[in-house]
Amino acid sequence: MPLITVDDIKNNEEVRTFLIIAEKQMEILGYTEHSFRHVSLVSKTAGRILDTLGYPEREVELTKIAGYLHDIGNAVNRTDHAHTGAVMAYNLLLRMGMPCTEAAEIMLAIGNHDERTGTAVNNISAALILADKSDVHRSRVRNTDFATFDIHDRVNYAVKESAISVYKEEKTAELVLEIDTSICPVMDYFEIFLARMTMNRRAAEFLGLHFQLLINGSRLL
Repeated sequence: MPLITVDDIKNNEEVRTFLIIAEKQMEILGYTEHSFRHVSLVSKTAGRILDTLGYPEREVELTKIAGYLHDIGNAVNRTDHAHTGAVMAYNLLLRMGMPCTEAAEIMLAIGNHDERTGTAVNNISAALILADKSDVHRSRVRNTDFATFDIHDRVNYAVKESAISVYKEEKTAELVLEIDTSICPVMDYFEIFLARMTMNRRAAEFLGLHFQLLINGSRLL
């Protein structure tokens, strides 16, 4: 049987259904966008991170799959979505014909991607964390009434550009943000995302990298 690829995952009706239902719930709860745009970007970015660092092609593909599936647990409930989604992904991948050894690595990564309960525990999870936590951008804010923005809306909306890059020779992972400080002071960013930046640092270290954060051209970490 051919190996499962990220394209197989993207074309799976059950996966599409999970992401559609998850996005409906997240919108009702008032969260930022977590659906097709987000998971597609995380999948691509996480795969690029391991590919740039020279990891095996199959491990890169599994990382892309983990990135695409990492938020399907939101179809059940936002609380514990990482753990729920990990089990959902494992069972789905087995039904699709993936070997349990590969499915288990993806399960492990998804189960550890949330900053409240997880940390980098394998290469896939480290790349997934770096990709997921770097996706901060105004396009994710659904609230159109600026007067009713809470701090999460302001922080996300203030970010005009965000990009994570890894440099194999320099052994660094660099997150570069451009923030409109008239909307959100840099300090507010740290208030909301300090736990995520700590998680990024640990994920980078797992891959043998030093994590760096640049905001508006200034290096803060």
